[in-house]
Amino acid sequence: MTTTVTTTGTTSGTTTGTAAPVVTADERSRARRRRRRGLTPGKRLPAARLAGPLLLIAVWAAASAAGRLDTGAIPAPWTVVRTGARLWTDGTLPTDVLTSLERAGYGFAIGLVAGVALALASGLTRTGEALIDGTVQLNRAIPTLGLIPLFILWLGIGETFKIAIIAIVVYIPIYLNTHAALSGIDHRYVELAEVQGLSKVAFIRQIVIPGALPGFFVGLRLGVTGSWLGLVVLEQINATSGLGYLMFQAQNYGQSDVILVGLLIYGVFGLVSDSAVRLIERRALSWRRTLSS
Repeated sequence: MTTTVTTTGTTSGTTTGTAAPVVTADERSRARRRRRRGLTPGKRLPAARLAGPLLLIAVWAAASAAGRLDTGAIPAPWTVVRTGARLWTDGTLPTDVLTSLERAGYGFAIGLVAGVALALASGLTRTGEALIDGTVQLNRAIPTLGLIPLFILWLGIGETFKIAIIAIVVYIPIYLNTHAALSGIDHRYVELAEVQGLSKVAFIRQIVIPGALPGFFVGLRLGVTGSWLGLVVLEQINATSGLGYLMFQAQNYGQSDVILVGLLIYGVFGLVSDSAVRLIERRALSWRRTLSS
């Protein structure tokens, strides 16, 4: 029996053979990410948040076409589209939309500035926290829409009280989430800033603002949505224009298609504004590595 032995040749006393592959750090990192891929939500799908609303509209259209819905209560989607086109053509809808946008814009701007300013004053100083936080918590416990009669007595029945109520609806979630984010900053970062000898301005710029931004954006999204929720109620109180006024008039005449036009426009405004805030958030917090990213 013959035994075959394979040996590796040598040259000048050095063993030669097949060199081991060199694995770079990037390749090892990609391999670890591939192994962890099963635990993450997966790759973000383009325009994924439109899938739910589009599915709802498809079910609505299918039920209308099959005659499963009472057209007097819930008109078909194509009927609502025709009604919206008619209102836009005769000039009613553009005027009401611009009026609603103006009211929501003024109220949101005031609430945004107030919420951020109060959160910074309360979150960065003990005196500010003692004077501000309890008052805001008391305001939060009082139903905002319950303040409408009092604000009408103070500010009159015009535009001022509507903008003031929207500002209150907006500033509360912005304050609460920003203040919570400020309070939740790890104290080790404060100690590190003291060791590095950072000034108060540098500390706020490098530690406070990045640490508070995630909570701020959560409050901002809630504030944007709240501005539209408050608007739809306020525009039905002694108003002569706006989407809420249009819907209130349609209710008196039993025009459910006009009511649905107003609701759909409110929904589109809310979805677009929330998506805009999300986009700004992703750009501003691109340095974070989170589950959603």
